[in-house]
Amino acid sequence: MNKLKYIVITTFVLISNSIIAQTESINVVTTAVPFLRISSDATASGMGTTGIATTPGVNATYWNTGKLPFTTAKGAINANYSPWLREWSNDTYLASVAGYYKLNDNETIHGVVRYFNPGDIDFTDKSGNKLQTYHPNEFGIDVGYARKLSERMGLGLTLKYIRSDLSKGMQNGQTFKAGNAVAADLGFYYDLRKEDKGGWSFGATLANLGSKISYVENSNQKDFIPANLGLGTSYTRVINDQNRINVALDINKLLVPTPPSLSDSFAVATYRNKSVVGSWFSSFGDAPGGFKEELKEWQMSVGMEYWYDNMFALRAGYFYENKIKGNRQHLSAGVTIKYNVATINFCYLAPSGKGINRNPLSNTLQFGLVFEINN
Repeated sequence: MNKLKYIVITTFVLISNSIIAQTESINVVTTAVPFLRISSDATASGMGTTGIATTPGVNATYWNTGKLPFTTAKGAINANYSPWLREWSNDTYLASVAGYYKLNDNETIHGVVRYFNPGDIDFTDKSGNKLQTYHPNEFGIDVGYARKLSERMGLGLTLKYIRSDLSKGMQNGQTFKAGNAVAADLGFYYDLRKEDKGGWSFGATLANLGSKISYVENSNQKDFIPANLGLGTSYTRVINDQNRINVALDINKLLVPTPPSLSDSFAVATYRNKSVVGSWFSSFGDAPGGFKEELKEWQMSVGMEYWYDNMFALRAGYFYENKIKGNRQHLSAGVTIKYNVATINFCYLAPSGKGINRNPLSNTLQFGLVFEINN
């Protein structure tokens, strides 16, 4: 692989991973356009990035669109903004706008626009002399449809267009271009809750099932996008008319092959030539360390929230990723203030780690604003 291309792609593929110092072998499952797996929603982020089976709302557009037919409002618009990776950069941010509208009691349409600014990047020659500064950006557009399958079950389908513009023009003899990809999400939701007592709900999602993406003309140099399997459950406890508590658990697994050593040219060629559909299935058994390592590729999120009078909420959560698979581990806290049709959400990712082990997501803030459309 061209050296410059490898540096550029690796920089952004690993942008959400921590720098870790350890003797155990690191083998991170890497993808292009990792911004698709960054939590865009301040509500879910405050609960440790749990959102697959939590209470249905406009944030379901990011996590599980099978929940949308169970929302109480006729429609809603949601905007989120987060300065990102403040431990590394002062010009990186993620912004998103999402919305849904209920056609009737059973059918819903929805859409999302995500924009990720990774910050300026300086290109240099082999001697380190600056050649130019480039302003990369990435964005995704989602549109979809969801409907109730029964009074308890919902299913959502989303189609996506993804564009990743990291570099253009000729660099060290290699021509770079913006990458484009298409993908789809499928979300399933099963709700056992009762309005006056609460109860359990469950969800499952298949996200970012789509084409590979390439930044060069060479058809063999294509990268996987972050296809993902997500499973979640949530429990709601209604204390009285004014107080309720929700707890949630999500687990996620990237449906992407574990990358081989770059020194093994045959393994690298096999990895790059693997089909998209084949990679989804092989990702469950291709880790060099066997089943033990495969288990380490699952991420876990847990969260809790307390609501008072449907006007004020407090949240807390924890996100865990194994240290050899990225080492993203952080506590989060959040708050919601709701008045009439407007809702303001805040999330804060607490500092963790020290020195070179300090999590680059530390001290991250997320802000969200929701407007509901009532009947």
